[in-house]
Amino acid sequence: MSDILLIHGPNLNLLGTREPGVYGACTLEEINHTAAEQCASAGAGLETLQSNSEAELVDRVQLAGTDGTRFIVINPAAFTHTSVALRDAFAAVGLPFIEVHLSNVHTREPFRHKSFFSDLAQAVICGLGPRGYTAALDAALAQLGFGDKAN
Repeated sequence: MSDILLIHGPNLNLLGTREPGVYGACTLEEINHTAAEQCASAGAGLETLQSNSEAELVDRVQLAGTDGTRFIVINPAAFTHTSVALRDAFAAVGLPFIEVHLSNVHTREPFRHKSFFSDLAQAVICGLGPRGYTAALDAALAQLGFGDKAN
């Protein structure tokens, strides 16, 4: 069991090499390492998952509803605009979550302006690059009572 589940959607395994002008040069491994250090220093448990499979992400969100996970931070990536199934999993489990995007989706193609998750999320962070994950984890840690340790 982890206090926080950090989920990365499709193609985020390619960070660092995939369109660095849009997504930056930071790798997924670097993002996960920073997140793990941030949570460990606050005394919180963290689990990370990246998958290109919608079914795997749906299964993991459903499991989070019963395994003691207390908060989810997710970058749904392309599933942001397409996955009713993943949205329904979040609605079903009722866990608090924050939606994160590396780029500012509102300055990109029109199809990226619609999210199936934003109206369920406690917050949406976009356009901050990897710092968006840090901000989301700060908020999650504070909400879970890790307080000043999260800063």
